[in-house]
Amino acid sequence: IQSVYEEFFFQIIKRAKESIKSDNLCLAGGCSLNSVANGKLDESYGISKLFIPYAPGDAGGAIGSALVSSYKHQEQKIDNLQSPFLGPNFLEEDIKKFITTIDQSRIAVRKMNESDLLGFVAKEISNSKIIGWFQGKMEFGQRALGNRSILADPRNKNIRDIINQKIKRRESFRPFAPSVIENYKNEWFEFQISNNHYMESVIKIKPDKKDIVPSVVHVDGSCRVQIVSEKTNILFYKLINKFYDLTEVPILLNTSFNENEPIVCNIQEAYNCFNRTDMDVLVLNKFVFLKK
Repeated sequence: IQSVYEEFFFQIIKRAKESIKSDNLCLAGGCSLNSVANGKLDESYGISKLFIPYAPGDAGGAIGSALVSSYKHQEQKIDNLQSPFLGPNFLEEDIKKFITTIDQSRIAVRKMNESDLLGFVAKEISNSKIIGWFQGKMEFGQRALGNRSILADPRNKNIRDIINQKIKRRESFRPFAPSVIENYKNEWFEFQISNNHYMESVIKIKPDKKDIVPSVVHVDGSCRVQIVSEKTNILFYKLINKFYDLTEVPILLNTSFNENEPIVCNIQEAYNCFNRTDMDVLVLNKFVFLKK
């Protein structure tokens, strides 16, 4: 099925290129989530820039409709569609109020400043702890991009099985994503034309790096990569940098913050997932939750 899809997909790209003399390509629609096919698009198709939005499927139609309406009625024009962080945000007061409702004889809660938090979480990840990472506004779209994520150490070859046993309870062959800071992407992956800020393409890892991060590499040597920059997600960028300082690996394993329900959205859902699984640490903004 994948082979047939790709045959027609590349025919359509070729025909579009012949009729529209541009080296820019924008893809939308549910098929744009086919990250394997997207990863095969390169300059041999006459394309130098590829853009796939963070919600190219049906959900993104809401944003498209809003844009059409805005332009049609000549209201304020929106020219920044880069940030996927459009969902609910929760304040310190919300978390403090929630803490009063939980059984603190079983759960220890600590508030940290940003520097201490990043250092603590990076150290815990390097010690093979599994972290529920809940920050700021929720992502809009199909991928967890560092605000509603479960994070782990990609160097641990067993961590994929551990996450599946402790939390996800899903098929063992399904890979987790590597989130890499932008400065080092070309050292680790065979990049072509995709920005991959939203995990939109599957890309080959460089052969000499494959064994360093085995838990984020698929059986064929490919990875569904997320590029993280200061512009896209500053706190997540700082966390990966802190992990790099400890390990010389600029990558974290990133998977969606959920068990097998939809990705958690609010504080209660995040805590419930932490509480009913064997997740080691929950981070709600600057608050760290540990099981006693």
